[in-house]
Amino acid sequence: MTGEPVKPFVNALSMPMTTPLGTPVVNVDAVLVRRASQGDERAFEMLYRRHVARIHTLMRRMADLDAADELTQDVFVRAWSRLGSFRGDSAFGTWLHRLAVNVALTRQRAERTERGWIDDGDGDVAERPVRPVHPGIRMDLEAAMAKLPEGARQVFVLHDVEGWTHEEIAERLGLVAGTSKSQLSRARAALRRMLDGH
Repeated sequence: MTGEPVKPFVNALSMPMTTPLGTPVVNVDAVLVRRASQGDERAFEMLYRRHVARIHTLMRRMADLDAADELTQDVFVRAWSRLGSFRGDSAFGTWLHRLAVNVALTRQRAERTERGWIDDGDGDVAERPVRPVHPGIRMDLEAAMAKLPEGARQVFVLHDVEGWTHEEIAERLGLVAGTSKSQLSRARAALRRMLDGH
């Protein structure tokens, strides 16, 4: 021990780094991750508060609404336990987002029934029956996405919402790119039908 006083947490966040132009910049996530990886629960709570809304939205899109809260909690439990594996090669938010996708896909794979979640021989997603919608009420996109079969919803969210390529989706889900493209096409057609009220 050098006898120097420990700097308060707030001071650690307010210590600026500088850009090449000399503009002060603070990478708050980097500071919080460093503190949290040393066991600072308060720092991890701040990371949670900064990212929970985005992760919860992603979980609502990838899984049933009822499972979103539990999946979100699971993501942050895993993030806390794996924080030491975060090397800082990308932004913490990007790392957390990938972890969340993995958590959702792993959970859904475990819960999959004998009726596979992608079955090209069982009819077109767009042909599945859709509950009639009152003519004066248009279904919003989130509700329509929740009605898609699991596989079509995953491909739609990963491609159209999260910006993954078909190759990335195929690699992560164990598909061929053509199946990903087919599922996306079917998901889009089904969403158009639901949103148009047909």
